[in-house]
Amino acid sequence: MSDAREPDTEDLDKIIVGLGNPGQRYRASRHNVGFMVADALARQADGTWAAHLASRVCKVEISGHPALLVKPLTYMNRSGEAVHALMAALRRSPENLILVYDDLDLPLGRIRIRERGSAGGHRGLESILEVFGTEEIMRVRLGIGEEQMPDDKIDFVLSDFPPEKRIELDEMIIKAGDAVKSILSNGVSQSMTIFNA
Repeated sequence: MSDAREPDTEDLDKIIVGLGNPGQRYRASRHNVGFMVADALARQADGTWAAHLASRVCKVEISGHPALLVKPLTYMNRSGEAVHALMAALRRSPENLILVYDDLDLPLGRIRIRERGSAGGHRGLESILEVFGTEEIMRVRLGIGEEQMPDDKIDFVLSDFPPEKRIELDEMIIKAGDAVKSILSNGVSQSMTIFNA
């Protein structure tokens, strides 16, 4: 999954990484809301996805800021491998990253912006924090939790959203995209005040 044409990245403000699993089987699953947000931002910016290293990438302009949208193709638990390879090729540091991913500890529809913190049991985030050796990575957490949670959390996160949750899901994807735009335009502190309320 490599493309010889490296994207022009000299002017990039941020690398926005949506976490998920590649393939049709997981496309609509709860674990793939990070991919969904990246896809929505790409559509809004009329961006085109291309294969590069172990990711799909899409260079866009978001609220006047050049950014690179990224969907790692290494599967969730090995996300760090793809992100590290891409960041090394782009000669960027973790402070340039914004991670977007699902969070079982938040109810569906809720989002939270954080500047730093542990993985909280999220294997994709854990993989990324490990390869960079820091918890100082900005992230947008998207709630996928429900009041009645099954015992098997793995099956739950890999299952599709039920049709009756579609409106809440669509609204959360829009809100998460707005949060990313706010981080680029207003900075993370002000965005946390707006979206974490």
